[in-house]
Amino acid sequence: NFLEHRTHELELRRICLLGTPVYKYIWHRQQGGGVVSRFDCEAILFDLDGVLVDSAYAVEQAARIWAERHGLDADQVLKGVHGRRAEEVVPDVAPHLDPDVEARELDRIELEDVANVCKVEGASELLAALPTDSWAIATSGSRALATARLRGTGLPVPKILVSAEDVENGKPDPECYLKAAELTGVAPQKCVVVEDTLPGILAARSAAMAVIAVATTHSASELSDADAVAHALIDIRVEEVRAGAKRSGKPRLLLVVEN
Repeated sequence: NFLEHRTHELELRRICLLGTPVYKYIWHRQQGGGVVSRFDCEAILFDLDGVLVDSAYAVEQAARIWAERHGLDADQVLKGVHGRRAEEVVPDVAPHLDPDVEARELDRIELEDVANVCKVEGASELLAALPTDSWAIATSGSRALATARLRGTGLPVPKILVSAEDVENGKPDPECYLKAAELTGVAPQKCVVVEDTLPGILAARSAAMAVIAVATTHSASELSDADAVAHALIDIRVEEVRAGAKRSGKPRLLLVVEN
């Protein structure tokens, strides 16, 4: 029982989305030397790269190859490449180039390196524990690249996959997560996002969604704006899947994060 533990905190976070008050319920309690956080939701929206698949080497190699071809500082390009659409990275580092053309080129380079992408430990088990209609992916990459990486690592391709082509504005704009929530039929305040970058966390926040960060691409201190930070994906588990909610008919999911 939570009340038997030394600390038991119930957070009610009030966020205004389009002028409407929204509340999120998150429980945190002390356990041993760490903190256990619980999230009550109806859908989980995953980022892909750095969360479900480890594509860091492929992403960085592609950025270096592309930067070298254009005589750009590769380290400068790498600073902004994680968690953002290529169409929005290119103008920052090479405003003289056509962002659409170069985004396709970056995508092509990354597609040639799918073999160097692997699934993150715990990804298969976490997805298998979720009802198929209760999770989606919202990625800054193209649909072709996301699908190739999922299939190449043996992970399932979800029914709902929001990719770079599906939105006008990439992260940190909330468009991708709001679209994913709409397609799942779940209200934004009943969704939990799993992210690994600050732009993704900010996107989830702007969408009035709870967000769990995974400290893979960035350190835990850089991800402190999230509601909880897991050291690895394996520290996130589905504790319970409850009967469908009265209004939506969607199963209720109880997520646990141990850190």
